[in-house]
Amino acid sequence: MATKLPHSENGTSVPAATGHTRFVGSGKTDSHYEATMAHDLERIRSAIERMADLACHALRDCIKALQERNRQLAYAVIIRDQNIDELEKEIDRLCLEFLVRQQPVAWPLRFAYTALKVNTELERVGDYAESIAHQGAKLITLGVPVPVEQFSRIADRAIGMLVDAVRAYLNADHALALATIPTEDIVDIQKSELRKELIRMYKDNLLPFEALDPCLTITRRLERVSDQARNICAETIYLSTGEFSKHREADTFRILFIDRHNAGASLMAEAIGESLRQPRFVFASAGLEPKAPSDTVVEFMREKGFDLSHKRSKAINQVPELDRYHVVIALDPDAKRLFPRQTHKIIFLDWAVEDPAAIDGPPPVVRAACENAFRVVNEQLRALIDAIMVETGD
Repeated sequence: MATKLPHSENGTSVPAATGHTRFVGSGKTDSHYEATMAHDLERIRSAIERMADLACHALRDCIKALQERNRQLAYAVIIRDQNIDELEKEIDRLCLEFLVRQQPVAWPLRFAYTALKVNTELERVGDYAESIAHQGAKLITLGVPVPVEQFSRIADRAIGMLVDAVRAYLNADHALALATIPTEDIVDIQKSELRKELIRMYKDNLLPFEALDPCLTITRRLERVSDQARNICAETIYLSTGEFSKHREADTFRILFIDRHNAGASLMAEAIGESLRQPRFVFASAGLEPKAPSDTVVEFMREKGFDLSHKRSKAINQVPELDRYHVVIALDPDAKRLFPRQTHKIIFLDWAVEDPAAIDGPPPVVRAACENAFRVVNEQLRALIDAIMVETGD
């Protein structure tokens, strides 16, 4: 990833475009200031380039480990993630020291600000590589055939997008950033196609259940790499123009329903949410102590026009990208208390209802509980979505 020194809005080199006037009339001191500014910027730039190289190398090795069924290589990726974590801390330190020492404005200030953001995006890519390596090691141990070629195609596209995104950032190349963003849509299509293929293989008994989840996780992680690349492109646009390019991720609201068993009320809520067909909303459900979906609930929802036959109960820690959810709706009193602590702010709502799956009684009683849960969730969810759309101006 060859780099060049970007230019500021007035066409001069970055250090000369800082906007500082305290050294005017002192040529020697002014020259020293520019030199130290350029030195600090180059240190940050070089560290980000190293970070990107480590992340891309880890991704390539993950796929290579799958291709060659090389468990040792998969473990090496997991171990080397510590290097990415340490470099992330180093870049944070360099950026903060630069801000304190140089007190930059204009382009240098934007560079330091976006460098912190890009650093975080690349660290997440390293986490995805580590996750893929863990899942790959499971698949290698199982010794079952998996669609490695499809994984490789998505990985090649996602890694290529990441390389272009980082190159655009390091060179403040606005045009390259804009040209790179559409690649994410291609990766999304590849991910959807592969996911359908994996589910088909499972249903046709070509892929055992214990291999399905690792394969789906790898697919999701590769798709997330393209999301991080898109975010880096957005930071590049801000760096180059001073205008914020709003991430599409910020336009999506992710809502998670949790209860005791993820066998009744929470599955109903997830299905109701999906039936509303709101493109800006993503819905999921999980349980504190997951059990198989209730047959009574499945039949009740079928009569209402909802197909739960493809739904599977899962624990909270099995929810993909749990840290990306904005709203968590507790359908059980203990749900909020036992929900894992997150590093970002989550909106918690309490919609406690009697869970039909937890009722041990005659069919009329269970069905009444189904009707009540359906009514409460349907009314509350529609009101919540309306409120979000009003507040966001939609």
